[in-house]
Amino acid sequence: MHVATRLLMLASIAAPGVLAPAAPADAPSEERRLHLFHTHTGERLDVVYWRHNTYVPDALMQLDRFLRDHRTGDVYHFDPHLFDVLFDLTRSMGLAHSEINVICGYRTPWSNEFLRTHTSGVAKQSLHMEAEAIDIRLPGVKTSNLRDAALALGRGGVGYYAGSNFIHLDMGRIRRW
Repeated sequence: MHVATRLLMLASIAAPGVLAPAAPADAPSEERRLHLFHTHTGERLDVVYWRHNTYVPDALMQLDRFLRDHRTGDVYHFDPHLFDVLFDLTRSMGLAHSEINVICGYRTPWSNEFLRTHTSGVAKQSLHMEAEAIDIRLPGVKTSNLRDAALALGRGGVGYYAGSNFIHLDMGRIRRW
């Protein structure tokens, strides 16, 4: 993504109400924090990405970098609504302060094709390539319970990979597999 395009996107995100999740007008301002551990890089990130009813641009850039393609190092701007899904998922399970294990965030087309030809279950047009998908697990939580809680949110796609012990979340249409 070009720097100018990225700056325009970040400026629009910083404007209150733009790309913001719906919240009741009388709802108190809340902070939204994510605790993440990347299983491939060994990195950890503890970041407040939402404060004073708006996304925090610096935090979004940290998240983009953290969720980069770990094979190539390429960074892509994530749909911040995906972070809201992660936040709401852990909160709905009473685990808002738990560390989320990230298996996969952004994938370049090269990485996606590599996985498609060397493993199974990888979509040719994966939303990972658009930075609109993430594969996760929560230590100490049965993956089937995590899947059920994600499905109960009714937002985007939810894939269940029991054998690999993770779920896939994305910002696509509501569906499951």
